[in-house]
Amino acid sequence: MSIEVKVPTLPESVADATIAAWHKKVGDKVSRDENLLDLETDKVVLEVPAPSDGVLKEIKFEEGDTVEAGQILAILEEGASSADEKTEKESSTKEKEKESKESEEDKEEKQTDTSPAVRRLLAEHDLQASAIKGTGKDGRLTKEDVLNFIEAERKKSRSEEKTSAPSYTSGEREERRVPMTRMRAKIAERLVQAQHNAAMLTTFNEVNLQAVMNIRKQYKDVFEKKHGIKLGFMSFFTKAVVESLKRFPAVNASIDGQDVVYHGYYDIGIAVSTERGLVVPVIRDAEQKSLAEIEQIISDSANRAREGKLSMEEMQGGTFTITNGGVFGSLLATPIINPPQTGILGMHKIEQRPVVENGEIVIRPMMYIALSYDHRLIDGKDSVQFLVSVKELLEDPSRMLLNV
Repeated sequence: MSIEVKVPTLPESVADATIAAWHKKVGDKVSRDENLLDLETDKVVLEVPAPSDGVLKEIKFEEGDTVEAGQILAILEEGASSADEKTEKESSTKEKEKESKESEEDKEEKQTDTSPAVRRLLAEHDLQASAIKGTGKDGRLTKEDVLNFIEAERKKSRSEEKTSAPSYTSGEREERRVPMTRMRAKIAERLVQAQHNAAMLTTFNEVNLQAVMNIRKQYKDVFEKKHGIKLGFMSFFTKAVVESLKRFPAVNASIDGQDVVYHGYYDIGIAVSTERGLVVPVIRDAEQKSLAEIEQIISDSANRAREGKLSMEEMQGGTFTITNGGVFGSLLATPIINPPQTGILGMHKIEQRPVVENGEIVIRPMMYIALSYDHRLIDGKDSVQFLVSVKELLEDPSRMLLNV
């Protein structure tokens, strides 16, 4: 019985998808719910599972093709005949044994019937004479045959790696043109849109993280033992941001045409870097979450983001975003707003720096923080005071408990 494998229902506002990769080929046996291929949309990668056990009979579209919801991707032949499989397996085994025997004989013959130059090339590149077709007299291998084979393998390897970032040795002037992935193209479009449509400015401050580090040092073991998750910095920053947003509602708002939409909830996006690009999963109702719940959500979302398993719904509807360039060593940067939000907080690298406390110079773990904001809605005074609020809450975390 033949079963059609179709493009699943795509997320809202997504018209089509691109086939990113086939994980099976025609003739492969597949199991129910086994991933057949990946579909890439503007924001997420969707897995298409096998609807039942069977054999992949036909593939309708190749990698790179654009498809729409409901289109037939492949034909699956349901079930598999054990008798046929056994016969095929036995036949395959006999064929392989025969080929192996012939290959060994051919190898011995070719290896001995070559010139010293050819044998030296084969040895240098760890090649077998039987793998190369000879064009000399009586099918003998020539030096040119081996060199051509080596070059062909190099070109094949480059073709297989066409989607990866190029790596060139010193002195090369090679260029390679590859198309953007749909996700990367959408990210580029949104970044340009944000800069064109918003009056974006950035204000900076620095925060002394000694108090936060003391808390983490004191409670890290008992925290991890109780909650099964490490106590990181992101939960403290998320809590400080939420409390500051309560004091400055405009930073948690968005602009819709000529209207300002003030949100009475705090859905905080956490930017996550993946191989396919930057994605921003959202912590819903962050004001209601504990530090442990926030850490768990961040860890789970980041892992699934890197595996391409986040749904579109998990990345929509944020009211404010936090991005941490410090994990890559960034000392200072100006983050770009994630539309239609009006603010984004940038975290950076923690460095031990001299600061003055009570008239004395001491060494403290300092971090520069940046707030990029839409000046159409947020005044400079509010942006500065918002960032000062985040700074004060992090430098004295007890303020978050006392709401002062």
